[in-house]
Amino acid sequence: MTALHVDRTLECEGLACPLPVVRTKKAIDDMNPGEVLEIRATDIGSIADLKGWASRTGHQYIGLKEENGIYRHFIRKAEASGIKVEMKFPHTATNDELQARVEAGEKLNILDVREPAEYAFGRIPGAISLPLGELEVKMTQLDPHNEYYVVCRTGNRSDMACHMLTERGFNNIKNVIPGMSQWVHCEEKD
Repeated sequence: MTALHVDRTLECEGLACPLPVVRTKKAIDDMNPGEVLEIRATDIGSIADLKGWASRTGHQYIGLKEENGIYRHFIRKAEASGIKVEMKFPHTATNDELQARVEAGEKLNILDVREPAEYAFGRIPGAISLPLGELEVKMTQLDPHNEYYVVCRTGNRSDMACHMLTERGFNNIKNVIPGMSQWVHCEEKD
């Protein structure tokens, strides 16, 4: 295989969402257009997170190499004219607002876009597992007329998911913030 030239390597092993994306943003800001950043991460969620971030910001996600549990991501910094302003999804619900609706016995559609292991160790009762990396393929199984609450660990992956769903015609989507990292209510576990 041809060796890939990188201009900078960013070590994110052992870090979970949102830290690989946060550190990638900072590193890319300090680079010149056209330079390549290698991000080394151990969080499987970094695959969808970094691909989604690059797509939303205009930087080129070159590819991924997985070696012994380390995900090596390669991103090329865009020219200034190609960089997009990153917009947060405007429609949100807090953990407490969602919990109040759960406690009221409302029938809700809650999509948990974390990785399967994160979902297995604790989720909002009734939440459906739909990892962000599978969302594009599986969103055809969802009704675009339904209301959906989208949750992840911190609100970042769910923000990306909300943008993806809206781009595909889903009109009643809410990003649950701050997400499972601060969920203090009842949980289901496997």
